[in-house]
Amino acid sequence: MNTRPGRPTRLTDAELICLALAQVLLNRPSETAWLRYARKHLTGMFPYLPQQSGWNKRPRAAGPLIARLIRSLAETTPTNSEHLRLIDPTPVECARSRPTVKRSDLAGEAGYGYCASHSRYFWGMRLYLVTTAEGMPIMWWLANPTRDEREVMTALLEVDHHLVNAGQVILADKGFAGQTFQDFLSDLGVYLLRPARAGVKRDHQPTPAERRLPRPRQWIEAVFDTLKGQLSLEQHGARRADGLYARVGQRLLAMAAAIWHNTNIGRAPQTIVDQLRPSGLTRLVPCNYERARATVDGVFGPEAA
Repeated sequence: MNTRPGRPTRLTDAELICLALAQVLLNRPSETAWLRYARKHLTGMFPYLPQQSGWNKRPRAAGPLIARLIRSLAETTPTNSEHLRLIDPTPVECARSRPTVKRSDLAGEAGYGYCASHSRYFWGMRLYLVTTAEGMPIMWWLANPTRDEREVMTALLEVDHHLVNAGQVILADKGFAGQTFQDFLSDLGVYLLRPARAGVKRDHQPTPAERRLPRPRQWIEAVFDTLKGQLSLEQHGARRADGLYARVGQRLLAMAAAIWHNTNIGRAPQTIVDQLRPSGLTRLVPCNYERARATVDGVFGPEAA
């Protein structure tokens, strides 16, 4: 409900969210093209549509509302594996040419970074995402790509620590390796499962069961591929920090709404859990390192090698 002082807005928050979701799901990343399409096809459902300047302002101001809706959908959507979480960052490019970088309002917030999975440099921010096995966003944040991944994820988990339960397994890439981050997760009662780094002796050798696990990056990359390939994350078009936050949240909300809808209509999703169910890995409920490895080993047995 709108509680802002002053004259009531002609476009309610509920209508705004519906239009924002439709823009993403109908693949209209350009706001000019989207408003032209909406005036032609959607005036029966939305009698009032703002001009482009008004449309630019409303979604930017709705960033906190979008974040609350994502949180609400995540809390009300059941998951097939409550004890499994995925974490990883992905680059969100905001500019390419040097003149654009110099005059961008994102200067100071964004920066240069390197994407190892695509072997390229970029200028923009990193999207840090924590999802369920089905890809439902649980936590997310945008940070300068020069920041250490473990520091950003630690800060995110400290703020939203109530969303992480003791006994959960977090699947991550080897970039999150580090004793400080490992100790932080241990204090939360969470077990971090990641690939061992090549040539690092202090990394424990993977058990036969862990060697049979698919690479965690492939799972979380499927979520990022959906955001970028189907929900136009790379065509966000934002030029300010609040606009970038709102437009990234707009894509995450569209994905969360689709997962929520598919769950409620009973459509069977093709998720990580579907791949793991034959092996029994959906029963992972470790509370510490030793118990976690024993649980993973027990899935396949010592003869799994």
